[in-house]
Amino acid sequence: MRYAYAITGILLAGGTAATLTLQQPVGAQVAQNAPAAMPQVSAPGSFADLTERLAPAVVNISTTQTIEVQRRNPFAGSPFDDFFRQFGQRGRENGPITREATSLGSGFIISADGYVVTNNHVISARGRNGQPGTDPVDTITVTLSDRTEYEARIVGRDPSSDLAVLKIDGNNLPFVQFGDSDDLRVGDWVLAIGNPFGLGGTVTAGIVSALQRTIGQGGAYDRYIQTDASINQGNSGGPMFDIEGNVVGINSAIFSPTGGNVGIGFAIPASEARPIVETLQRGERVQRGYLGVSIQPLGDDIADSLGLPRNRGEIVARVEPGEAAERAGIRQGDVIVSVNGRDVTPDETLSYIVANLSVGSRVPIVLIRDGERIRVTATMGERPTDEELLRRAQEGQEEDEGLEEPTKEDPGSDESEATMDAIGIGFQTLTPQIARQLGIDSGVRGLVVNQVDPSSDAAQKGIRRGDVVLSINRTATLEPGDAVRVISQAQRADRSSVLLLRQRGNSIPLYIGVDIIE
Repeated sequence: MRYAYAITGILLAGGTAATLTLQQPVGAQVAQNAPAAMPQVSAPGSFADLTERLAPAVVNISTTQTIEVQRRNPFAGSPFDDFFRQFGQRGRENGPITREATSLGSGFIISADGYVVTNNHVISARGRNGQPGTDPVDTITVTLSDRTEYEARIVGRDPSSDLAVLKIDGNNLPFVQFGDSDDLRVGDWVLAIGNPFGLGGTVTAGIVSALQRTIGQGGAYDRYIQTDASINQGNSGGPMFDIEGNVVGINSAIFSPTGGNVGIGFAIPASEARPIVETLQRGERVQRGYLGVSIQPLGDDIADSLGLPRNRGEIVARVEPGEAAERAGIRQGDVIVSVNGRDVTPDETLSYIVANLSVGSRVPIVLIRDGERIRVTATMGERPTDEELLRRAQEGQEEDEGLEEPTKEDPGSDESEATMDAIGIGFQTLTPQIARQLGIDSGVRGLVVNQVDPSSDAAQKGIRRGDVVLSINRTATLEPGDAVRVISQAQRADRSSVLLLRQRGNSIPLYIGVDIIE
C-alpha cells in the first residue's frame, strides 16, 4: 500500500451567501442558484462546468522540513579509511549535517475565511525510512489555482484518521462543502481534483468501485471508498466530489505495485471525516471510545482450534490493567462477537465499533469463553493518543536479534518427543536461568520451544526456538506434560489444530493456530 503524497484543500462552508463569482463559495451550495448547469443524468456529457466551479477551492500544499543526513566515508575499506575517520571526526564537532527536504500534496478550502482540509501524513515530517513521523513539518505553503500563495498554520491534526485542518489568512475565498457519503452507491460517478506528482491542479473522473473497503491499515478508520478515478502520489488530501459538487471523500491512498495509478485508489468517506474536521476546526481533541484490549482476527486456524465459525468475532490477546475491559471482566482468550448490538466481523472490526462509541457510555458486549456465550457490560474509556499507545507497546520489549536461545535442552524427554510428533514442536520447562537468557520477565510462566520441525505448520507460522508458549487451547502449560495432555484432548475431540499463546521476549503475546500432524 502506498500513500498518495500530493495535497489538495477545500474550505468549509462558513455561512457566506453563495454566488457564482470566484470570490465567494463554490460547489454544491451554488448549484441551487444555477439555472440548469448539472442535469441529473447517469452519464454526464462533460465535467467541465462542475470543474470550473470546484477547482478554485482545491489547493496545492507544499512543505519543508530539515532532516539530518549521515556522513559517508568514501574511503571505507581503503588505506585512507583511518585518515578519513580521524579527519571526519573533527567535522562532527560543528554539529550534524542537515539538508532541507520538500514534499507536495493536496487539500481543499472549507470556509471563506481560509480553513483547509488535508491528510495528516501530508503535513507530517518524514523519518529516514520515508514514512510519516509524529512531528509536523517546518513550513506549510498553500497555493490556490490562481497561484496565490499563503503560509499555513496547523489548527489541528488527528493521526488516527489521517486528517488535518490548516488555516490561511484570507477573505472571501472559494470553498466547498461536505456531502453525505452514506448516499453513495457502487457505480456512481465521482471526480477527483489534486496535485499528482507536483504537476498542479489535475482533474480525473471515475466511478465508485467499492464501499467500506478495508486496506489493511487497521484501527478505527480502515473504511474507505474505492474508486478507479486516477489518484497518484501527490493527490493525498485532495477532494473526491459527487456529480452535485459535494465532497464525499478525501483521497488518501493508492494500491500500486509501481507507485503509479492502476485504477485502485482510496478515499476517506465524508461521513467519517466531517465530524473529525469540525472537532479539529474548533481546536478540540478528537475523543474515541477505548476498551483496553489487544485483539487478533479470528482466522481459520484460530477458529478451528476453538471450534468456532471463522470471521465471526476477534480474540483478546491482552487485557490492559485498569481499563474498561478488565473492569467489565473480559479475559485474555475471550472471543468478542458482539458490541452494542453490532456483530464483530472483518468488515465491522472491534476497533472500528469501539472507537465510534462515546466515552463514558455503558455498552453490552457478548463474548465466548470456553464454548459458553457470556454477556458483560463495559463503560467506555477514552482512547489514549497514538504516541501513548506506541510507548506502551514498546515498554519492556526486547529486540528479537538480541535474544539468546536456551543453552540447555531437555535431552530426549518423552513429552518433548510426543509434542514433536503431534504438532512439530518440542518443549522444555521455563526456568529462571532460561528466562534471563531470553530477556523475559521473571513472572512469565510457560514452556520454552527448544526445537521445531522445519516442515511443520508451526514452522510455517513462524514458531522458532526461544519462543515461550504460555498456554495451549487456553489452558496454562507449565510442564511439557501439560502440553501433551491438552493436545491429546484436542485429538480425541477430532480437532485439526490447537491454539498456542506465544510470547517472544517481552512483546505482547499472540495467539497462533497450529495444525495437528496427521
